[in-house]
Amino acid sequence: MTSSPTPGPARFNTLEDSAARAALHEVCASSAWGSEVLAQRPYATADALFAASDAAMAGLTDADLDEAMAGHPPIGRPKPGDPTSSREQRGMAGASEELKAEMLELNLAYQERFGHVFLICATGATAEQMRDAMKARIGNSPEQEREIVRTELGKINRIRLTRLLEEETA
Repeated sequence: MTSSPTPGPARFNTLEDSAARAALHEVCASSAWGSEVLAQRPYATADALFAASDAAMAGLTDADLDEAMAGHPPIGRPKPGDPTSSREQRGMAGASEELKAEMLELNLAYQERFGHVFLICATGATAEQMRDAMKARIGNSPEQEREIVRTELGKINRIRLTRLLEEETA
């Protein structure tokens, strides 16, 4: 039997509800998502936690998605002093000033069109890949874009949950 490379959720399972809720809020700003994931503790495995996260994400309303997106800064402008957004947007760090200016323009156009930040799982993506994705997605319908955002949030949540579980064993 092969063991999972991700540590299990033992420590997360034993956190007081308020501490677990705070940890989940760092993963995803949607209180509905956090409540759903919290309500299903304890988790036997990391995969069970990921499955609960995915199911909670699938059930979010438009208002819940808005709340989740509000926790994410625009691409190219990580929250000052926030190591998570800086780490996730590392691909923008070496971008040229020209590319950064283009991303700012695209971000503004995207926000004007859809009413929220451009959301992409930026971990491991280059500035050019993020720009190209934004260019490709700006022509989507609002309905198409919401489903893409839901998928991207799910990817981000899995990465952040993995980091949360890894921090437990550090």
